[in-house]
Amino acid sequence: MFYRIHILFLLAVGLLGSTVTATMGAQADQGIVVAPAAHAVVDSRARIEPENRLLTERLENLLPVLMADAELDMWLVLNREYAEDPVYFTLVPQPSFAARRTTMLVFYRQDDGSVDRLTVNRYPLGGPYEAAWSGGSLDQQWAALGQLIAERDPATIGINVSSIWPEADGLTHGLHRKLLAALPEGFEERLVPAEELVVRWLETRSEQELAVYPHVVAIARGVIAEGFSSRAITPGVTTTDDVAWFLRQRFEALGLPIWFMPYVNLQRPGIECNEDTPFCGISGVIQPGDVLHTDVGICYFKLCTDTQEMAYVLRPGEADVPQGLKDALAEGNRWQDLLTAEFVTGRTGNEILTRAQDRMADEPWSFNIYTHPIGNFGHGPGPTIGMWDVEGEVPGPGDWPLHPNTAYAIEGSIKLPLPEWGDQPINIKLEQSAYFDGERVIYLAGRQTEWHTVR
Repeated sequence: MFYRIHILFLLAVGLLGSTVTATMGAQADQGIVVAPAAHAVVDSRARIEPENRLLTERLENLLPVLMADAELDMWLVLNREYAEDPVYFTLVPQPSFAARRTTMLVFYRQDDGSVDRLTVNRYPLGGPYEAAWSGGSLDQQWAALGQLIAERDPATIGINVSSIWPEADGLTHGLHRKLLAALPEGFEERLVPAEELVVRWLETRSEQELAVYPHVVAIARGVIAEGFSSRAITPGVTTTDDVAWFLRQRFEALGLPIWFMPYVNLQRPGIECNEDTPFCGISGVIQPGDVLHTDVGICYFKLCTDTQEMAYVLRPGEADVPQGLKDALAEGNRWQDLLTAEFVTGRTGNEILTRAQDRMADEPWSFNIYTHPIGNFGHGPGPTIGMWDVEGEVPGPGDWPLHPNTAYAIEGSIKLPLPEWGDQPINIKLEQSAYFDGERVIYLAGRQTEWHTVR
């Protein structure tokens, strides 16, 4: 019911095409059922208007609040063609493939709290920006920026430099030097890092984005369900790499960019899996009785997903997944619940990690936590909650506090003995996209609670 209501809402706001069908997938919890069918994906031309509408809503309603919180009077995002600031494409309307020559975005906070959105560019961007200058030489462009700054006279000027956040470190050394030369005398003392603003801008999801995000995640889960089915797999013939390429090509056919190559692996009796093995699984030809795992990520409407799910290849005569695997997946869901129960506004990623580790200490399985923010980037800025290759707390990103209306890839794994494999350990590796509303964690398109099965 939730899924149907969600699709009707997307139709009402014009974010989907007129032909809407559910996406493929396994039974999910929280009342969302993702059923087999085609995928509702609008073409690249039809995406422009809703993407720009989402952007304008963020610029008008979210940016003024975040600039005030960061105590910035002005924010400069300076770019050169093919050396764009990482935050640039989250700020400009579509279709935008690159900065044109040198592209300057200037955000100025007025006394009433509103923010002027200005460009100082050879080629004006148009709405939702106002051109403060256009035309002329590069020297004239920098002079115009200096004059604009002098006229507005901001007390604090945020620039994108950071030793912690790569997404907030987009001001190149060359542009920084040119900016210093263009500033009015004494204004260099007003320059401050804008990293708090950049992180909050990238991690915070608007109400409209949270309406769209479930559909994006459902598409990713649906394609996984296709890949983990007889449509893509012939046991004894198909390899794990074949399935990975099926997933990639399926996304390409839908016009959806992936942000990393899909990964597929298998586990079976006799394959080493112990506490010294970070991730259990190998590549190879898929056989009956194998356990499969995949990791995929797409971006759509500037919102990225990161999803890991698992499948079982039925043996001849088998009608269902072995009970031991069902129990193992249920323990994986319990791992998710223990982690997300520690999500509390204001807690840092490291505090959430430590509390979750303490709660899991007496569980009948070993575990690893490596959960991260997600949004405009697959690995986004915000509170990092563990890393698979770092023991304990994560300095820097792990010290960032949890805020409402932020999204996460709830990612991690557990190992536990599987009776059907003579108590050889099985590695349950799960990752589902979710958001934190300030009080609870909500999976954007449900989560895997039942095994995908290949017959």
